[in-house]
Amino acid sequence: QVQLVESGGGVVQAGTSLRLSCEGSGRTFSHHAVGWFRQAPGKEREYVGGISWSGSDVYYADSVKGRFAISRDNAKKMVYLQMNTLESEDTAVYYCAAKYAYSSDAYYSKYDYWGQGTQVTVSS
Repeated sequence: QVQLVESGGGVVQAGTSLRLSCEGSGRTFSHHAVGWFRQAPGKEREYVGGISWSGSDVYYADSVKGRFAISRDNAKKMVYLQMNTLESEDTAVYYCAAKYAYSSDAYYSKYDYWGQGTQVTVSS
């Protein structure tokens, strides 16, 4: 069993940065790939990116590539989403999700565990 808790959301101005954290629990967390998703009002949940359980393989959606960075620290059971040069279009609730596999996946249905989400609002 894995539990996930996101933190770090808030209200920021466009062009600034924010770092989200995803704290995992459970003895097998380090063997779970983690994905970050977001959902804006009235829109479907969108894949932001993901990281393999080793941290060696990281993928990003085209919309955030070059601006966002995902990393993890398995010793601390933490996964991070560093968001730079934020845009108003990045406003959404951000979720981390975990799946018991090496690689992350862009499809939200592939994930077994979800956090409660954290709101990110970017004002222009």
